[in-house]
Amino acid sequence: MKRAVAALAAALLLASGASGGAPPRVDQALIDGDAMPPKLSAFGLFAANDPARPVASFAYTLNTPLFSDYAEKHRFISIPAGTKAHVREDGTIDFPVGTVIVKSFGWPDRDGGRPVETRLLIHRATGWTALPYIWDADGQDASLAIAGRRVPVTFKSPDGEAHSIRYAVPNKNQCKECHNLAGVIEPIGPNARNLVLPAAMTGDATRLYFDNPEALKPVLPRWDDPKSGTVQERARAYLDVNCSHCHNPQGSASNSGLFLRWTDPVGVNYGIGKRPTAAGRGSGGMDFAIKPGDPDHSFLIYRLESLDPGIAMPELGRGVVHKEGVALLRQWIAEMPKEGG
Repeated sequence: MKRAVAALAAALLLASGASGGAPPRVDQALIDGDAMPPKLSAFGLFAANDPARPVASFAYTLNTPLFSDYAEKHRFISIPAGTKAHVREDGTIDFPVGTVIVKSFGWPDRDGGRPVETRLLIHRATGWTALPYIWDADGQDASLAIAGRRVPVTFKSPDGEAHSIRYAVPNKNQCKECHNLAGVIEPIGPNARNLVLPAAMTGDATRLYFDNPEALKPVLPRWDDPKSGTVQERARAYLDVNCSHCHNPQGSASNSGLFLRWTDPVGVNYGIGKRPTAAGRGSGGMDFAIKPGDPDHSFLIYRLESLDPGIAMPELGRGVVHKEGVALLRQWIAEMPKEGG
């Protein structure tokens, strides 16, 4: 429901830019340059610098989003006028230079839902640049936080449990770590199998921004919707989104030999009966990343349930355990036939 409401709200907000005189515009020259302005408002990405009024080409949601401490995210993309994105054969999207991918993080029960941070991924002639901005206390603007920061936040998870954490806004290098693919920064979330456009954005509207919109096929199940896929399919969607940006042959965890992309075969390299690649606390003394039929002795689960910085996975972007996500993975592993069973 939240996704649908967010998509509808975003679509309405985008449309609202066409009323009441000339719509606000982004500062494309600033986006195309190499500056890193100290204030988010310099880009002109929000009308009146109100985070609820994006100035965008289109908003989007994801069938299965990355877990970020239960934060609610609002996403949109700004593409330069007269240019279009192209969906590649592998489902990744080639966005034109001058594109900005914008993602704001907040919690509905904190500060009236106003975002804590807004991250920009800007495609410049030299490549993609990641810039994190933290909203000021008065909510009037956001300040560049190249070094990242810990922000105290209090919120409730869906089960009603209260959490008080020091939420981690990543620094610029941490942004690179997750977005690194073969040494190059690339977008992670928006791809053909997971990107969902607003329902009202069809036909000619989609062709304004994509030269082959028919290639956009969001086949990835929703991890938390049993109607969208089997337990295994939804578990694989969860691992693809939350883990595979590092756990792929070209990612920062390539040397682990654990590959968790949606397209990877479910075998040893997917963790089934896979032994640890190095001695250390990460395995918890267990023999296998995934032991079929036995989630309690699968160190993939052990790491997802840990908050110890030397054990927890993912290494970045998580200050609480995603109990619902882990429960899905536990169910998937428990339903696997045991060896010799």
